[in-house]
Amino acid sequence: MGFFTVIHNILDYLLSFVRLAQNKEVGWLSLDRKSGKLIREQQPILKKLKLLFLFNPVTNWIDTTHEMRLWTHKRTMRAGREEGLYGSKKQIKGFVETYHINMDDFEPSDINAYPTFEDFFVRRHAPGARPIHEKDDPRSAVVVADSRVVTYETVSKAKKLWIKGLDFSITNLVMDSQLGPKFDDGSVASFRLSPQDYHRYHSPVTGTIKQFRSMPGDYYQVDPVALDSHVDILTRNAREYVVIETEDFGLVLFVAIGATDVGSVRIHEQWQQPGSRISKGDELGVFQFGGSSIIVAFQTGRIEFDEDLLNCSSQRIQVSVEVGMSLGKATKSSS
Repeated sequence: MGFFTVIHNILDYLLSFVRLAQNKEVGWLSLDRKSGKLIREQQPILKKLKLLFLFNPVTNWIDTTHEMRLWTHKRTMRAGREEGLYGSKKQIKGFVETYHINMDDFEPSDINAYPTFEDFFVRRHAPGARPIHEKDDPRSAVVVADSRVVTYETVSKAKKLWIKGLDFSITNLVMDSQLGPKFDDGSVASFRLSPQDYHRYHSPVTGTIKQFRSMPGDYYQVDPVALDSHVDILTRNAREYVVIETEDFGLVLFVAIGATDVGSVRIHEQWQQPGSRISKGDELGVFQFGGSSIIVAFQTGRIEFDEDLLNCSSQRIQVSVEVGMSLGKATKSSS
């Protein structure tokens, strides 16, 4: 390859990055499940740089008290509260245009119908916008949120490839030494929501609510840059969870985890009552304000995740998915 060819390729790469940066496509690599195309998540470049600065071995070594991350956290919490004020409505139009949000998928579809950015943030899907895969088949599990997902057959694989927090375990996640071991090295699906996503979440399975718990905590970033660090994000952030008892999957753990700018993590009151019957696709709860995360854990050998999800996850590539898409099937041994 000639010298000028090398120079051309370098310049072409840099220019392509500039074009991506202009459209905020500087986030983690994802596969769009609908189109089959590899894309980069839209994310402000300043946010990307901030994440790289806050979550790296040097910062971890210098900032042992996590004061820098805490300061950033407090600033974003204040910004999140401002989104509930009437003046925040003017942000909606630019937000929709920047992130190419299809308002036909939501009700109301008219952005002028939302009095504040907070109201827009927790917008609902229009009826039929997100069909539930094999709705009447309880052996089929579905995607719980419009999000980017990675799936792993065991917790140990998830820790090796995706969640690098030193103290991450299901037991630490739920803060329950009796419940946690029931999911020891079970299968894990990790869903991550960006600020531009729909921020309501839904049940992956059909069953009965067995347990509910709410835990206060921090609201740190759940971006892959942060999860890939050795900072314990998921086991420190505020979260709520339910345990769903099913015939085909055994116990299923659903943990809604707050993150930057999130003003609340709320599982609806009707699902906080043990004994409540829930169907897959039912709305479980809602996040407010910013990015957030969901962990769904299955007991060992009870689910076979869809092959496309597993293949991408093994390469550390997220899959961009929508509520109601197929997640996996109950294994034969679970019948």
